[in-house]
Amino acid sequence: MSDDLFANTPTSSGDYDASSIEVLEGLEPVRRRPGMYIGGTDERALHHLVAEVLDNAMDEAVAGHATRIELRLDEGNRITVADNGRGIPVAEHPKYPGKSTLEVILSTLHSGGKFSGKAYATSGGLHGVGISVVNALSSETRVEVARDKQLYAQRFARGVTLGPIEQLGPTPNRRGTTVTFTPDTQIFGDRAFSPKRLFALARSKAYLFAGVEIRWRCAAELAKDGVPEEAVFKFPGGLADHLSEQVGTRECVTAQPFVGRQDFPDDQGRAEWAVAWPLWSEGAASWYCNTVPTPDGGTHEQGLRAALAKGLRAFGELVGAKKAKDIGADDVMAGAEVMLSVFIRDPQFQSQTKDRLTSPEAARLVENAIRDHFDHFLSDNMDRGRALLGQVMERMDERLRRKAEREIKRKSATNARKLRLPGKLTDCTGEGAGETELFIVEGDSAGGSAKQARDRKTQAILPIRGKILNVASATSDKIRANQEIADLVLALGCGTGKNCDPAQLRYDRIVIMTDADVDGAHIATLLMTFFFQEMPELVRGGHLFLAQPPLYRLTAGKESRYARDDAHRVELEATVFKGKKVDVARFKGLGEMNPAQLRETTMAPESRSLIRITLPPEFEQRAAVKALVDQLMGRNPEHRFNFIQNRAGEVDRELIDA
Repeated sequence: MSDDLFANTPTSSGDYDASSIEVLEGLEPVRRRPGMYIGGTDERALHHLVAEVLDNAMDEAVAGHATRIELRLDEGNRITVADNGRGIPVAEHPKYPGKSTLEVILSTLHSGGKFSGKAYATSGGLHGVGISVVNALSSETRVEVARDKQLYAQRFARGVTLGPIEQLGPTPNRRGTTVTFTPDTQIFGDRAFSPKRLFALARSKAYLFAGVEIRWRCAAELAKDGVPEEAVFKFPGGLADHLSEQVGTRECVTAQPFVGRQDFPDDQGRAEWAVAWPLWSEGAASWYCNTVPTPDGGTHEQGLRAALAKGLRAFGELVGAKKAKDIGADDVMAGAEVMLSVFIRDPQFQSQTKDRLTSPEAARLVENAIRDHFDHFLSDNMDRGRALLGQVMERMDERLRRKAEREIKRKSATNARKLRLPGKLTDCTGEGAGETELFIVEGDSAGGSAKQARDRKTQAILPIRGKILNVASATSDKIRANQEIADLVLALGCGTGKNCDPAQLRYDRIVIMTDADVDGAHIATLLMTFFFQEMPELVRGGHLFLAQPPLYRLTAGKESRYARDDAHRVELEATVFKGKKVDVARFKGLGEMNPAQLRETTMAPESRSLIRITLPPEFEQRAAVKALVDQLMGRNPEHRFNFIQNRAGEVDRELIDA
């Protein structure tokens, strides 16, 4: 072996010998490496301390030994969590003579009553590190235990026991454990607890176990931003109550949400769920295991997703919807408000912070528990089942359409300049953000004039053939099969539906430029309907415009003016051309305007007039807009007839006479 291999190896044994090896005792490992136990020292980790103590109290409630829990935030960043459960044992621990069991639990890692399953059938705590970690990372900790009608207390500082357990005397009407702690500024700096966050935590815990009452108290100086000084949470309906509060007044696909509870076989635990499908807003998902939030989901989430997807596919087959076989879990979950809480023995999590459940058996248990209930939910009310199936199949159609669009993109060249674009598109040469425009024009004749009138660097032209498909009354398959729409989507490059990404839009502005007559207005309306339904984010982002081409050219001597419509013509004749003999030329369409006229009146930024099409930002308003679009552009002509009848009196008579 070559000596060169060891050329840079230190020869002095003093660099690394037996004395270099440290042995950390007690809770010192926690203080040295808090990230291993609570995920860091940031605000999230700080609040995780409260969750650890609160989870212990919840375990007592779930086990049937506590009915009341109190969470209190005092000045000085001090937290108190109290329950009326059995109380932590205080007798001398057999393995540690001279130490109370309370002291062992608070000052020794991997100590607790949740390993064998005898004291707790299900629990949020698993490794016996939660309360000891809180103790290690707190500048002061005090624990009171009311047990066997006697009150005991013990104090700690930064994981170190400050003295033996004290017996404070009889307490015949009290039982349970009270933990008070103040996070150590040496670990967390000047970070302070958020009353709003703790208030939400207390409320959510009450939803997770219907039999518990949680009392919230907050120092008056800290009660702000809608957080009260005192509150009591108790929700007999559990997650169903939580879902009702989350959904609020939003209209949902089904009048009744899908809620229920089911025990697992052989006393393996239970599941509780609540699901709703709001119509016009984004949903959210909340996952819990043994009352512990698992924000990253996990195997229990997989079980619920499988149950819902399989149930809807089976219902689709039952009612003869052949396409339902393609429904996936994402189609069912998209936009849904979902809450799932499971209680299982010996759960496995991805880390000590328990963000994701990894227990393999949870997927099977949850799927089997929920599937039968969901089948009944769909088939007991066939109208309800069909409504949900229709909504989910629309999501499925969107997904399949996005997949088809991605396949088109994969087939095209990777270089943006080599994208396969519609043959009818005359693209611009510039690529600078904020300066490029796509003009959608009707017919090849108008397209020819627009191509000559445009600024080649910044303006692109896409002619369409007549009136495009009315997407408000067409099926998803028909929309995907329409060539005019396919060309438009391809030219824009930003996708449609849920996959619409304004950041991928190839132009800063989209300008609908149609003839200034009834047919042109109809085509513009169909295009606006398309953008509202298929690309609402582009409209909301202010990318869609209506051009204002003139309908008339008025000339008197050497002076010429353009009129947008009949009303504008009357106005010009009564003002600019008052008392003059006026020659009036009516444009039959954009194709009849010469390029210079079209550029001057409609396309040149310095002289044109554009109308920006916008949408109300609030979802509730957007729902109202969609209802109006469906009324005017949907399949039922009776709705349009009623709309015209009800509003005929609002039309300006002077404009009609003109």
